[in-house]
Amino acid sequence: MFSRAKKTPIAQWWWSIDRELLAALILLMMCGIVLSFAASPPVAERLGLDPWHFIIRHAEFCVPALMVLIGASFLSHRQARVISLVVLVISIALLWATLKFGTEVKGARRWVSFAGQSIQPSEFVKPAFAVLGAWLFSESMQVKNVPGKIIATLIMFSIVGGLLLQPDIGQTALILATWAGLMFLAGISWWFIFGMAGGAVGLLFGAYKIFPHFAKRVDAFVNPEGGGNTYQIDRALQSLLEGGWFGRGPGESIAKKLIPDAHADYVFSAAAGEFGILFCMALVGLIAFIVVRALLGAQRQASLFSRLAASTLAIQFGLQSSINLAVNLNLIPPKGMTLPFVSYGGTSMIAIAFGMGLMLALTRAKPEERMATGIPAYRSAVAPAE
Repeated sequence: MFSRAKKTPIAQWWWSIDRELLAALILLMMCGIVLSFAASPPVAERLGLDPWHFIIRHAEFCVPALMVLIGASFLSHRQARVISLVVLVISIALLWATLKFGTEVKGARRWVSFAGQSIQPSEFVKPAFAVLGAWLFSESMQVKNVPGKIIATLIMFSIVGGLLLQPDIGQTALILATWAGLMFLAGISWWFIFGMAGGAVGLLFGAYKIFPHFAKRVDAFVNPEGGGNTYQIDRALQSLLEGGWFGRGPGESIAKKLIPDAHADYVFSAAAGEFGILFCMALVGLIAFIVVRALLGAQRQASLFSRLAASTLAIQFGLQSSINLAVNLNLIPPKGMTLPFVSYGGTSMIAIAFGMGLMLALTRAKPEERMATGIPAYRSAVAPAE
């Protein structure tokens, strides 16, 4: 079934997929299952649930996530664009529908329920926009009079508008960063880059003035002694410090038992308390390997679209991971951003699996699309569109 001599779809997939990258993603997912054993039971007990509740749920989420990851990696470039378009249209429609029909949690409407299952549409918007945006950018760069960049920018504004009305500052920042990443990869002047940086600062200042909950988090971050609620981040930092280099051992961390979201946003801190800093460094190294490996695989592709899309998905994955880690280390104000494949969350895990599956599909080795050895990456920008 996996023989090179056989031309079956599975054999062709196996010998063209980046197996090291696939293995790293599955390993990260396995780390998430292991850490759910460490972080979830105390949270479940505080909520009056069975100690195994979140562990079982996390493992159940991993099954469809792995299926989505593998299934998406079989897609051709054309299929990846079509499916991303369908997912993006549906997700944007649901994103706006949450404003009226969504479930309100802590003053925000980000979830919509179907048949008893809650879905966060913004999670699926991110990978779909990365791929479709890359296609629009590549078309505008290769075909004259195609307003791909303008269309992508208009789509970005439609997404950002819905996110701000929910409100969801973190996802808004990630979508804007995705669009900015596409602009950077497509080649823009340094003046435009400085302008985007200035615009980002302006948007943050505007969010601080408009959204009270965001202002409270920033104030508590800047002035922890000012009376803001810093309980969760204080316990997270305590868990990071008490673990030392090698951790206190499974089930022995004291601080992690007091972190309200130890199984979700603060799973990294919980891991440090039980398994130590060395384990956390290895986890960060694994995430860095995935991002770098994907970026290198993207640059080997002959198609401008595949290079832009795979690179943007890798950057998006790295940014989301960095935001979560920065919050755990108290480097930025708290934000509900999951650690990919590690934090608890069904919608997030499946959406990330979809994005990483697309990334695997777009970095598969295609002999007919490989560039000859020694030809610079930019030469493929003149290759015909698929």
